[in-house]
Amino acid sequence: MVKKQLSTEQKKKTETMSFRLDSQILDKLRAESESQGVSLNILANKIFARYVDWGMFEPKVGMVPIAKPIVTALFQKLSEQETVDLAKQIGKSIVSDIATFMKGSLDLDSFVSWFITRMKISDFELNHTIQNSTHSYIIKHDLGYNWSLYHKTVLELIFNDAFEKRIDFKIKDRMMELTFEK
Repeated sequence: MVKKQLSTEQKKKTETMSFRLDSQILDKLRAESESQGVSLNILANKIFARYVDWGMFEPKVGMVPIAKPIVTALFQKLSEQETVDLAKQIGKSIVSDIATFMKGSLDLDSFVSWFITRMKISDFELNHTIQNSTHSYIIKHDLGYNWSLYHKTVLELIFNDAFEKRIDFKIKDRMMELTFEK
């Protein structure tokens, strides 16, 4: 007899709850679940997870949604030195403060979890590999070289100062790769 091992997703405890929703909202949710090829229940779980992991904190930490073309244009207007200065003067403290508030602490695991959630919420493509204790993330963002440079600088400062860890980067116009040991 072959014993099937349950994944973490399968082991999660669930509870049943019902909600009364506006018919128009429910129609839109049904259409979206159909277009994604998932059940309405799975879509609802995704929506709730996104809210508790990110959405409920956005206004509390001063984050605002902004269109990607605007971010690209703003970063293109900065020189490389201005980008690095922005990361050092404002970015490092803001990013670490936001991550601490949203996760409740600032250790390597909570920060990496926060950063990965941020990348996913931004709908960036993400590839994560682990070899021994080395974690590599490739992030496809399409926001330009200075956006990569800004994040490289912020993450280096946080990893060096808060975690006393080295983080290596390869940055390009549309992608960045970061590697570190856990």
